[in-house]
Amino acid sequence: MYKLKNFILFLAALSTAAGMSAAKVHTIGDSTMAEYDEDATVTRGWGMYLQQFLNGLQVNNRGKGGADTRSFYESEAHWQSVKKQMQPGDYVIIQFAHNDEKNNGMDGVALKAYYEKIGDAEKAAAVDLRGTVPTTTYKEYLRKYVEETRQLGCTPILVAPVCRSYFSGSTIRRNGQHDLGDSFSVLTPEGPVANKKIGTDDRSMDYAYQMKMVAEEMNVAFIDITTATKELYESYGDANCHKLLFDGAGSTHFNTTGATLVARRFAQLMKEQGLWSEYIVLTSDISVSPAVADMGEAYKGQTLTKEFSLSGFSLTPDNGAVAISATEGIKLSLNKSDWASAVEANYNAGTLIQTFYARVTLSESGTVSGNITVKQGETSITIPVTATAISLSGGQEVTAYWRLESDDSYVLSGPASVIPQSWTGMYVQRYASPNAATLWPEGTGFESNRKTQRNLIEGDAWPAGDIDENPNRYIQFGIKPSPGTTLKIDRISMYICGAGGNGMMCHVNYSTSPNFANQHTIFSPANMVSNTMYEVSASPVISLEKDQELLVRIYPWYNNAATGKTICISDVTIHGMAMEDATGVTVIDNGGEEASTTTYYNMCGVSSRQPFRGFNVVRRQTSDGNVKTVKAVFGM
Repeated sequence: MYKLKNFILFLAALSTAAGMSAAKVHTIGDSTMAEYDEDATVTRGWGMYLQQFLNGLQVNNRGKGGADTRSFYESEAHWQSVKKQMQPGDYVIIQFAHNDEKNNGMDGVALKAYYEKIGDAEKAAAVDLRGTVPTTTYKEYLRKYVEETRQLGCTPILVAPVCRSYFSGSTIRRNGQHDLGDSFSVLTPEGPVANKKIGTDDRSMDYAYQMKMVAEEMNVAFIDITTATKELYESYGDANCHKLLFDGAGSTHFNTTGATLVARRFAQLMKEQGLWSEYIVLTSDISVSPAVADMGEAYKGQTLTKEFSLSGFSLTPDNGAVAISATEGIKLSLNKSDWASAVEANYNAGTLIQTFYARVTLSESGTVSGNITVKQGETSITIPVTATAISLSGGQEVTAYWRLESDDSYVLSGPASVIPQSWTGMYVQRYASPNAATLWPEGTGFESNRKTQRNLIEGDAWPAGDIDENPNRYIQFGIKPSPGTTLKIDRISMYICGAGGNGMMCHVNYSTSPNFANQHTIFSPANMVSNTMYEVSASPVISLEKDQELLVRIYPWYNNAATGKTICISDVTIHGMAMEDATGVTVIDNGGEEASTTTYYNMCGVSSRQPFRGFNVVRRQTSDGNVKTVKAVFGM
């Protein structure tokens, strides 16, 4: 182990000497660690705030909602994708267990295989494939992560899962600490047996303890966040813990305060074990994350909003305020409702954890720049802010629209190719109104009995225990550019609701990466009232080049076990502009002079001298062989 550590340090030194970037920390795990879109939800993962307590290490947070050890490992979009980003000298933080507890301690794949073996197709279809046995499958996959991390010259760190805030009086219950010993299930040759119980001295159903055993077996650093979060929650008490640390949607997911405190406690535990001592920053002064705010791109006329996490510990005086101000063109807010050029964040007992927001409206093309200044006592922090406005002028409008009233057909206008609707772990039950008194958003003008597409889980039974998206259950739509064009997407929208009960939940995500990696969430409601259509609308800046695809997925789940509950979808729209591609070919309206050679391309890129029925991209060449224009026409 000593030689391996020195070899890793040697490789890291070579990388630095060669001018490569600083070492990275790759965080892999579940939703308690993952990234969240600040405009879509108040939920936050603790991996989002780890960078705030590090200097000299770059955090690459790759936590994924709904992932267990096996599903994350076997996904090309997750572990295989992370491995491609890893360089010798990097670190990998490994934290799983929440979704490994699916099927109440049984192995999901083995359970499905059992039902298939006895010929019960309905129960087999309903099995959640996530879930591992803590003493076997769970440990096997942890070992895989450790071994493959080391093979790439990187250092693994096993991190016990954060607690769920399951209180019994003033203490966290056994299952809140990821020990299922009070009630678990076992898969026997005769089938699953539920309601098993073992004594507290038996740790065979304790995921955190089994992770510790792997750490000792493989000589890996182990950070016990389970115990640390148990102590944190209990110091707040049940009511205040849920009110101050969690997102208001249960006992698992954090708000900004909770995520920040867990990230800081992780950094403290690392330092206490003599790990990352040269990188960890636990100053008592104020700190802000991010320290540099590149707000990204938006189309001219749009407004960009950026969230900042402001924290301070052991501040003096004990009670006071932190002043936050911005240069011209940048507005600030503590609540996303009241905006001004300067705000104050009050604190008590020397501790401050505060979220604030900056807003920039892009009225002109080009880059807007400015600064945010944060002051407390003698401490002053300046945060550079940039935002870039881009124009969509000179292109041809593209719209893909799925009405979803009687079938899954779509209407496409403009140069693009639609990826038809598809289902994974779901199917269309029927097309009908969610309810005779369905409520549509104000301004739609839709009748309450308007039909929608009603989708149901395979097997018809929603499992108990789902609190997040299942990576193996989704409904998908998509689009890609036509040959010779770059497709710039500026709007994704739809209407969505649950029918049959108030327990339906979902995320709407999009991705342009292969295998749906690096996804972005545009809809993450705290709850969904039955038979109430919710409007989903996002204005992302997405540029699709040749062979790229935009996929939009709806990941549904139901709170508690239920049958027959459906998720209803209507009016899915993907909108954008087809622009000049990198070769200088221009997209123009119908018309124009005839050229010496005209080639027609259909939506699959097949070429012909005659126009195809439907949409055609037309490439016209001059007599010297140079491409003159590409235009859209419709053949009959």
